[in-house]
Amino acid sequence: MSDTKSGDDKTLSVTPKKTLTLKRPGMEQGTVRQNFSHGRTKSVVVETKKRKFSLPGDKPEPAAAPPAPVFTPKPAVVAAPVVQEAPKAPPPPPPPVERSGMVLNELSRSEMEARRKALEGSKVREVEDRQRAADEAKRRAEDEERRKREREDSARRQAEEEARLQTEAESRRRAEEEARRRAPQAAELATADEEEGAKPKRATAGAPVRRLVTPEVARPAKPTKSEEDRRRGKLTLNSALSDEDARARSLSSMRRRQEKFKRAMHNEPREKVMREVILPETITIQELAQRMSERAVDLVKYFMKQGQILKPGDVIDADTAELVATEFGHTVRRVAESDIEEGLFNIADRPEDLVSRPPVVTIMGHVDHGKTSLLDAIRNANVVSGEAGGITQHIGAYQVEKNGQKITFIDTPGHAAFTAMRARGAQATDIAILVVAADDSVMPQTIESISHAKAAGVPIIVAINKIDKHDADPQKVRSELLRHEVFVESMGGEVLDVEVSATKGTNLDKLLEAILLQAEILDLKANPDRTAEGVVIEAQLDKGRGPVATVLVQTGTLMPGDILVAGNEWGRVRALVNDRGDQIKEAPPAMPVEVLGLQGTPQAGDRFAVVNNEARAREITEYRQRLAREKAVARHAGQRGSLEQMMSQLQTSGLKEFPLVIKGDVQGSIEAINAALDKLGTDEVRARIVHSGAGAITESDVSLAETSGAAIIGFNVRANVQARAAAAAAGIEIRYYSIIYNLVDDVKAALSGLLSPERRETFIGNAEILEIFDITKVGKIAGCRVTEGKVERGAGVRLIRDNVVIHEGTLKTLKRFKDEVSEVPGGQECGMAFQNYEDMRVGDVIECFRVEMVTRTL
Repeated sequence: MSDTKSGDDKTLSVTPKKTLTLKRPGMEQGTVRQNFSHGRTKSVVVETKKRKFSLPGDKPEPAAAPPAPVFTPKPAVVAAPVVQEAPKAPPPPPPPVERSGMVLNELSRSEMEARRKALEGSKVREVEDRQRAADEAKRRAEDEERRKREREDSARRQAEEEARLQTEAESRRRAEEEARRRAPQAAELATADEEEGAKPKRATAGAPVRRLVTPEVARPAKPTKSEEDRRRGKLTLNSALSDEDARARSLSSMRRRQEKFKRAMHNEPREKVMREVILPETITIQELAQRMSERAVDLVKYFMKQGQILKPGDVIDADTAELVATEFGHTVRRVAESDIEEGLFNIADRPEDLVSRPPVVTIMGHVDHGKTSLLDAIRNANVVSGEAGGITQHIGAYQVEKNGQKITFIDTPGHAAFTAMRARGAQATDIAILVVAADDSVMPQTIESISHAKAAGVPIIVAINKIDKHDADPQKVRSELLRHEVFVESMGGEVLDVEVSATKGTNLDKLLEAILLQAEILDLKANPDRTAEGVVIEAQLDKGRGPVATVLVQTGTLMPGDILVAGNEWGRVRALVNDRGDQIKEAPPAMPVEVLGLQGTPQAGDRFAVVNNEARAREITEYRQRLAREKAVARHAGQRGSLEQMMSQLQTSGLKEFPLVIKGDVQGSIEAINAALDKLGTDEVRARIVHSGAGAITESDVSLAETSGAAIIGFNVRANVQARAAAAAAGIEIRYYSIIYNLVDDVKAALSGLLSPERRETFIGNAEILEIFDITKVGKIAGCRVTEGKVERGAGVRLIRDNVVIHEGTLKTLKRFKDEVSEVPGGQECGMAFQNYEDMRVGDVIECFRVEMVTRTL
């Protein structure tokens, strides 16, 4: 019993250790026997966890039921069946006590059941989620399909609506044509019915009755619009909410909407368009943004990043605008303000488009030499008897015909228009006729006319007038013309000369033939099939007709309705009037006409041209008017005709010629002045006499001086009222002299001003630096002793170190003790400071000098 007790005790001590290990539900168990020292062993339970325990819906197999536990007082008998049941399990479990084995199996079964339920719930939820995702995808696909069908239906409805409208319009047109065609028939039928006294007829249902066709059907009255009709095309709340009355969108609108939707879905940016931006001299930020097709706010943001706060209405210059446009990826084309006049004049013509044109002739000469008589004789000789006196000379230009060829004459009294044309760069005249009286020979205004013709560069034809007088001497005229470099053919030159008589009508045909011969040599051509260009001969303000300009068409054809730009004025041509006072439909090249319809009165000599539209004409005239105002302001600031101003202009421009217009009382004085001025000339400068003559200073002299940029000198003569007014308007100074030496001295001084002055340097003194003082807020001050000469404030100084010039400049400060002084004599000490230089050392020498600019004289 003691052994049994001892064995029981051992059994009871071992058994509790084995019954503590319980089988985890849902896990496979196995035992591993461990060996210890002294022959002791121990069984350890090993658990293996498997995910794939059972499939959904499968029922777990019940574990082998252990034998019914029999509780007996003998534990040895109980141990035997436990050992026998252990091999049935996949891994042999340790031999448990009967009560412990029953509890273990019950717990495993409940845990496995809970695990299986949780797994089944998870599977069910997974199936439900998969089904929900499939339903969502199906719903999205259905929505996309529905939207696609709606778009297709909308496009189809739009196409059907357009087709329906087109069909209705076509049917309406056919109905109107049929009604118009059947209207006469209906009227005839109605008349026939009335005459016959037609009996009442029985009409079958639906059968048309011809008597019912009335004129109202043939010409349907315009139906009045009701409130519903008026609001048919408008989008209202009811029409927007109702499907059948919805307003259809256009195909282009639908296409734009689809493209915008695609870009929004894919987040695609709009493709950037690169442009060529035209930049004027100044432009606003808003205008620049419009030309670049950018938003103005983007440009404002760009300037804010650069540190500038600007508004869209602010104006920026062309350089800044070019930087901005380049930064945004655009190309730039700069245009100047004067570019608006490009393509206005001097348009090149093709040689095959050019045709011959009449010559333009200007008649010039001295007063009382027969210019007016010659013009009247040519005019009367070329007018038929029925039109005698019909030619009016008030427009200053007219045409005559000789041998089927036309010649245009310009009457320019005083040569004002002639010089004004040349002053503005307009070459209007082809040939100049110089009228010289045979009994009076060459006179001052004759020489002046020669100067005008040579300055314009046009060929001259000499007309020796008054040969019918008894004291006429044509040979004397030819000889005196030689002195003024006019060589006629009879004297071995190339200038044509004709002896005429205006009163007798002698040799007028020869004069016209000479003009045509000279024109043939010049080979004058123009293109009539283009926009007109020309020059204004004269202009005036007529009380009844407004601004009237006499113009000479040089190329192209001028017609009523053309938009004309003449100088600072523009207008639409209202009427064209020829030299006979008749209105004409067109003005070919070399034809003088009066133009009505300008906004203002242009100046004589202004060039005119035809432009495409009023906007460009207005832009050009505004630009020219602004330039004219600026020139007027500049001219008011200083007279450019004065000798001093002209001298400075010649210095800056580098010219070595001094132009002069000289008028004297007698020819001898003029020759003496010319000889004295010629002697003043050197290799560097000389006086160029544009024109010299005897007589008073006239308006023509002022015009010539303005054209040539010359000064006017009067010797014992004065200017008349018209010349003084013209000189004041043009800013030309007229100088009067009565002593020839004063005249020569002033011209000599003006020529001396053209010579570059000579630089002359004078030594003043030296000073030695004894000490350097560094004073706050002042800089370095050199304490010096004047060793030679003296030192002056404001003079030039050089800093010399070891006999090498280190710096050259001016003195900023010169002090004696604490006082500023103008100079310090030799042997005394002083303080000096250089202008913008402080690298001074003890022992340096300061040299003081004075620079003088000595004017050179002839």
